[in-house]
Amino acid sequence: MTTSDPRAVVIRYVEAVRDGDADVIHDSFSEDATWHYPGDLPISKVWHGRDEIINEFLGSMGPVLVPGTMEIELVSTIAESDRVVAEWTSKATTVYGGTYDNRCIGIYTIRDGKIASVIEYADTRHVAAALFPGADAHRPADTE
Repeated sequence: MTTSDPRAVVIRYVEAVRDGDADVIHDSFSEDATWHYPGDLPISKVWHGRDEIINEFLGSMGPVLVPGTMEIELVSTIAESDRVVAEWTSKATTVYGGTYDNRCIGIYTIRDGKIASVIEYADTRHVAAALFPGADAHRPADTE
């Protein structure tokens, strides 16, 4: 199912991430999409292209989370024209024995029924402690 309604595109994507539906996740992004994750974490930068976003950015979370423990809940969306703000919670057990429990906001821009860009905001201090313990969280952020 393809839709051009921006809010529906984002809801479909978040639900696909929640459900682990790789095909819908892939089909949700335009080929030249960007995902900006601000901050000074190992994942903080602008990710370019659908494959890099899916395989390297989103895919980098898999090895640090215990399989089957991820819970994602879409809290709300606000849409105006081609932009959608989505708020969600993410919870999982980490391979380090801790708990990842974060509330996130993403600003999505939709073009031709696909996600063209995302800027994601989260508690990066919690992300660092839960997902990257021991990583140098004080490195300069990639400001691409």
